[in-house]
Amino acid sequence: MLRRLIVMRHAKSSWKSEASTDHDRPLNARGRRDAPRIARALMELDWAPTMVHLSDARRTRETWIHMSTVLTDCEMIADPHFYLSGLEAIQTAAANWSPRMSGPMLVLGHNPGWELAASILAQSRISMTTGNAVLLEGHGPTWVDALRSPWELKTILMPRALEDEPTG
Repeated sequence: MLRRLIVMRHAKSSWKSEASTDHDRPLNARGRRDAPRIARALMELDWAPTMVHLSDARRTRETWIHMSTVLTDCEMIADPHFYLSGLEAIQTAAANWSPRMSGPMLVLGHNPGWELAASILAQSRISMTTGNAVLLEGHGPTWVDALRSPWELKTILMPRALEDEPTG
């Protein structure tokens, strides 16, 4: 079965916040602007996720909150194991994803783990700045099986590349 996976790094966060921990850092103004921009691009490309599995860090949750203003029909799971993790956490989570789920899955997390996960899956060096979304296609009877195989890199969405496009 064809599987579509979106590996996305959280939108730009604020280093000047009053957050007491890295886990609690919020998005900055650019991050709040870029998140729905990426969501609109996913819609336009027919890559709207049916499910999002994300880190429970504040900046990833806020990224999803701003994306969900565009992507309104999507189940969300916040996972503390996705905080500063990588491919192994995605593979572990995939054991709970329905093999019948055929729509795109969005995993939303952090670097360096997400950049490395996307690079391993695509078998190509991928660089992910904040807000980037890597669109991958793979095959397998289950998500777990698919995540053990190479994926095809379809495109990388970058907020800065979308800046000149209409924002709706």
